[in-house]
Amino acid sequence: MRTLIYQLVVEHFFTVIGFLFAVFLILKIISEHRRPGGAISWVIAILFAPYIGVPLYFILGERKISKRINRKEPLYTIPVTKTEQPIKNSIERVLLSAGMPPIRRTYSVKFSFDGVEAYNKLIEIIKEAKEYIYCTTFILGKDKTGINIINALAEKACQGVKVCLLLDSLGCLTVTQKILAPLVQSGGEVGFFLPVLPFRRKWSANLRNHRKIVIVDGNIAMIGGMNLSDNFMGPMPSSKRFLDNAVFLRGEAIYDIEQVFRSDWYFTTEKELPEPKIECFPSEKEGSILPGLVQVVASGPDVSEDILYDALLTACMEARERIWIVTPYFVPDEPILKALNLQARAGVDVSLVLPKRSNHLTADFARGPALRELLKSGAHIWFYEKGMVHSKLLIFDRFLAVTGSPNLDIRSMYLNFEIALFHYSPNEIDAIAGWTYQLMNNSKKVSALPDKSVQIWLENLSLLIAPLI
Repeated sequence: MRTLIYQLVVEHFFTVIGFLFAVFLILKIISEHRRPGGAISWVIAILFAPYIGVPLYFILGERKISKRINRKEPLYTIPVTKTEQPIKNSIERVLLSAGMPPIRRTYSVKFSFDGVEAYNKLIEIIKEAKEYIYCTTFILGKDKTGINIINALAEKACQGVKVCLLLDSLGCLTVTQKILAPLVQSGGEVGFFLPVLPFRRKWSANLRNHRKIVIVDGNIAMIGGMNLSDNFMGPMPSSKRFLDNAVFLRGEAIYDIEQVFRSDWYFTTEKELPEPKIECFPSEKEGSILPGLVQVVASGPDVSEDILYDALLTACMEARERIWIVTPYFVPDEPILKALNLQARAGVDVSLVLPKRSNHLTADFARGPALRELLKSGAHIWFYEKGMVHSKLLIFDRFLAVTGSPNLDIRSMYLNFEIALFHYSPNEIDAIAGWTYQLMNNSKKVSALPDKSVQIWLENLSLLIAPLI
């Protein structure tokens, strides 16, 4: 009898503790000012499946590294220089108010929309390195492309060039020491960003570094959506390669890109890199040159505000003629979707180019409800049927184009560490718009989506769990 009473007391005790713990988590979720969709999803999971929802929250639920952020170097230490331009638009004002750097001048911005061209250019700038190479990637392929790049970096390390390679721990989960051995043995350094398993002080299964950055000697940088693998770039054409893009630029904006890498590198390895210098603009030493205007925008758990999201929402509201979007995954939240619908109904050319089938089936289902709303509002939807589109491009009238690593989905807007370039120069905007227009011509315009009950059910289910993944 005593044993039974003891068991009942213990069970009751743990039930009460579990209930109080669930209440604590729910209050924590509400106090974090989450998006309503994400908050509701987590509350439902914790209330109705606590033995699953509670552990999942600790693995996937954290969105900002509030405690660890204090140990992470500031993303930007903005020097006072004469390169800063007067504030001319609301987008720059929003970004500056959140601590982003000002618009910088560039004297060379080249867009590559071809994986072979981008690969050859990357190998070329690596070979030209004299002092250092800083590189961040989400995926490093265990294929010809990945191995070739490791060997190229190793060769420069042998020559005394400082090589720092930062890999995301989840995206490069299967990368072995054997693959990295040539670089490490040559004196290069490799860091793994936020290990997935909780065996170290800094870890996360949810917060991923999705940035793609290559910086050589502070003179040239590559930014974009291309990972270092055959699916994205390589020495030879491939029918399986994704459509993607990279930006190679020279000029003062490299200072800000390098600051992002320095912050990520220190957070991962606790090793400081030298303070970057702003390169002297060519017009100051060799005659006049028409500068490009680029603003570097980093977003993620290390930024106190959702600044990339705020800037894009502002741009959506500012547009008067066109909003063109190229993205592999389209899962917007309610305010972005509402802005796009209103602009389409007001006569703005709202056009989206998406892969007909991406490499993430859940994202393909989750986009369905949003696409149906946009079609009803008069937006234009194109599906690229010849393969996977991995480019991330946004064009707003002729005042702004955005390139870089962010997708237009919940993960990129709120969870991932991302980096984007905001282009304000008309010639750069025209170049991006020209490629986008060609992509539209090679895609199929759709006027309706399948509306079978099973399709709708799968879309709603995928959309429900989208805030959690």
